[in-house]
Amino acid sequence: MTDQTREIRMQVMWNRLISVVEEQAMTLLRTAFSTSVREAGDLSAGVFDPDGRMLAQAVTGTPGHVNTMAEAVGHFIAAIPRDRMYPGDTYVTNDPWLGTGHLHDITMVSPSFKGDRLVGFFACTAHVVDVGGRGFGADGKSVYEEGIQIPILKFAERGEVNETLLAFLRSNVREPGQVVGDFYSLAACNEVGHRRLIDMMAEIGLESLDDLGAFIFTRTRAAMLERVRVLPQGEWSNTLDTDGYDAPVRLAATVRIVGDVVNVDFTGTDGVNPRGINVPIIYSKAYASYALKCVVAPEIPNNWASLEAFTVSSPENILNAPRPAPVSVRHVIGHLVPDLVLGALAKALPGKVLAEGAAALWNIHMSVRPVAGAQGRRAEILMFNSGGMGARPGLDGLSATAFPSGVMTMPIEATEQVGPVVVWRKELRPGSGGDGQHRGGLGQIIEIEPAPGHEFDFSAMFDRVNHAAKGRDGGRDGAAGIVALNDGTALKPKGWQHVPAGRRLVLHLPGGGGYGDPARRNAGARALDARRGYVTETGK
Repeated sequence: MTDQTREIRMQVMWNRLISVVEEQAMTLLRTAFSTSVREAGDLSAGVFDPDGRMLAQAVTGTPGHVNTMAEAVGHFIAAIPRDRMYPGDTYVTNDPWLGTGHLHDITMVSPSFKGDRLVGFFACTAHVVDVGGRGFGADGKSVYEEGIQIPILKFAERGEVNETLLAFLRSNVREPGQVVGDFYSLAACNEVGHRRLIDMMAEIGLESLDDLGAFIFTRTRAAMLERVRVLPQGEWSNTLDTDGYDAPVRLAATVRIVGDVVNVDFTGTDGVNPRGINVPIIYSKAYASYALKCVVAPEIPNNWASLEAFTVSSPENILNAPRPAPVSVRHVIGHLVPDLVLGALAKALPGKVLAEGAAALWNIHMSVRPVAGAQGRRAEILMFNSGGMGARPGLDGLSATAFPSGVMTMPIEATEQVGPVVVWRKELRPGSGGDGQHRGGLGQIIEIEPAPGHEFDFSAMFDRVNHAAKGRDGGRDGAAGIVALNDGTALKPKGWQHVPAGRRLVLHLPGGGGYGDPARRNAGARALDARRGYVTETGK
């Protein structure tokens, strides 16, 4: 076999491996019980070599899940000795510090055997609707209040499911059918990946993934080094103020580019918070790495070798919160990490980094119940919503788009089907995108009312209410968010709050910052904005 033929053969097998993990992820999407997975794609899936190094990830999924999962598999391997791994096994945890940052995410890892030989691992992660405790919200004061904790253990051994674990789950969560169903979906996701991999290896004649893994890592590492080595050497810092819980929280980052490594250091960030907005370092690292990769090497495949170019360091603080800090809504601060890091990188690479955006998802967890004396039903409803992205150096920002998480918007019909609520309005918010040569993306206006005879408590997990997304290079800031009832009662951006029967929750989601001097915006673009209703009468 010539070198060129071998190269082509390896590339074909690499592409085939990616199709394997895509089918793995699609299995989870199609079988999941929770709307956050089924409708929004709040998941990850990937295949790993026997040493726990990620070979390939599914395109479907979020950076927070994918990049934490890439590190989490190593924790599973450390916890379960090789001589206790068997064909048909599946392992599970929701440990925030060993998994993906909070208890609501379930990570499953399954060894893949070809005969008696361990050839790799499959892993997947998904957000489940409930894990008990206080529910999905920022009000907890320790992780022990936030739900049931599952250490790394076996969900199944040799194909036999751990019924004791399922009994504990059913006794500790509000929606046992959904949660247990999602556990089985996660296990099926890995099983499909395993079967497709073994089929592929048998068809091609592979006994192991060693040669293919070496090819993937060698090519990826070479491509990453080529990109990193042309970056300017030095260090650049940035700070970003967030709403916090009861008081603002300042985030700080320094990006250092030295030789072949890009380091992000979070020294200067505010300390661990008493409420559940803290972030384990595994999650902060996931989004810092994603931000860097978006600018440095967006088209290079995401795997162990590409992630190896980025390192993260931090003293204990809100972005490196130790156990048992409350971390339930770690995604809010975690989703702001890319804007923080990109703000520093923009000083190193002027003219190449987008403006700040809404960043954090405006997730709503609603606990719906009948009012006293009325007939009805209870339900736990999780709804994902997105504000506007920041404008880019050459393009307007995308409206109502989840950056950096990448999750999809849930259809109104799916939300209303889950429980007794009515979504009266879900539309773009005119004037919310920051003005500039390129306009920031628009947020949304959403109105939600309990169905007749019902009321609900909801967990607010919002940011950019008191600290709007900043424009870049002369662009204007995006509009800040607003949380209120339809009678004008102002509500807090975080914490559990009440919506009585007959009232509507009204959310004005934040817009993205503009990019460049507004005086340089094309007249045709301004006219199109006005015609589409994207701007208010003042043109802002």
